[in-house]
Amino acid sequence: MQFAVALSRTVETESAARAVAEDIREQLNAAPIDLACVFFSAHHVAEADLLAHVLTGTLRPSLLIGCSGEGVIAGAEELETVPAITVWAAVLPDVNLHSLRSSFSPTQDRFHLSGWPKPAVETASFLLLADPFTAPVQDILGILEDRYPGVMAVGGLAGGGQEDGMNRLILNDQVFDGGLVGVRLSGAVAVRPIISQGCRLIGDRFVVTKAERNLIHELGGVPALERLQALFESLTEKDRQRAHRALHLGIVIDEQRNRFERGDFLIRNLLGADRTTGAVAIGDAVQEGQTVQFHLRDAESATEDLNLLLATDRVRHRHPPRSGLLFSCCGRGRGLFGRPDHDAATTVERLGPIPIAGFFAQGEIGPIGNRNFLHGYTASLALFAERES
Repeated sequence: MQFAVALSRTVETESAARAVAEDIREQLNAAPIDLACVFFSAHHVAEADLLAHVLTGTLRPSLLIGCSGEGVIAGAEELETVPAITVWAAVLPDVNLHSLRSSFSPTQDRFHLSGWPKPAVETASFLLLADPFTAPVQDILGILEDRYPGVMAVGGLAGGGQEDGMNRLILNDQVFDGGLVGVRLSGAVAVRPIISQGCRLIGDRFVVTKAERNLIHELGGVPALERLQALFESLTEKDRQRAHRALHLGIVIDEQRNRFERGDFLIRNLLGADRTTGAVAIGDAVQEGQTVQFHLRDAESATEDLNLLLATDRVRHRHPPRSGLLFSCCGRGRGLFGRPDHDAATTVERLGPIPIAGFFAQGEIGPIGNRNFLHGYTASLALFAERES
């Protein structure tokens, strides 16, 4: 396998596209490219058709996917507000690629999956790029779970636009302003997920004893709001200030485990509370009998979490990663860490100077346990490595 990443900060789209394409060709010694990904800032949305045309015509990849983003990630750099295009390219011998496309029809209130492969016994992974305004990502992940049980999906929601029709998705030489594009990979490659939700556990663990959809009425037989108030009072003054901005609830994914630690929870936002009923609302449906625990997100916890997950990957696997695609929430970056390049630089520092590319997303896709979810405030990383026998 061979990988390469190129970056251009040129605001003129055609010049930037030709520059990154030539850089990629030089790095790969003009080897035939199997998979290429392009990520670009909102500055290039108007010329996305030209961008796709230049890249497909110059690089001639077997498959090209890409999208616009809130910012662009290339190597150890994160470019959040400036014009940028990055291209990631891979030579993947003995790897099977199958392009994916989904569109949504608001008039029929249904979405269409075109070209999706039939289920197979071989191990496969999915890279998915979706528009946040028009792609029912939760529904698509549910279909993925039913049709391809046990498969892993990593990706992100396109950005740069503030309303329907302002983002762009690329599939080969076609450009779309909605829906989803992606690729299914199988064969001689391992795609390993790193899903850093960036939180730390606080307080006690509870069983949900009364709930309705996304409303938690009782935790351990006590009104949920009382549990939340008791937790808040137990925090230090510094953590109380953080809790006002970034208090979340973690839902255990695998109830069969003997103990629950960081990474065993699906993190969801707290949306509000009802003082009359004592109920707490969260950003997902919850069921009675599930185990939950409150979490706190801050820069220190997010840094620790990402470093720990990257270090764990190195310990667990014999083959080191050769490259990676990084989908980082637009709520991270400078806004969370107070400095540029945090997620990208941390990844390169931990894994070495491997080709990394990606974008700042309006939602991140990745597995927790054996199920795929749509996340927020998360760094979702797909690492490419040799398959371990």
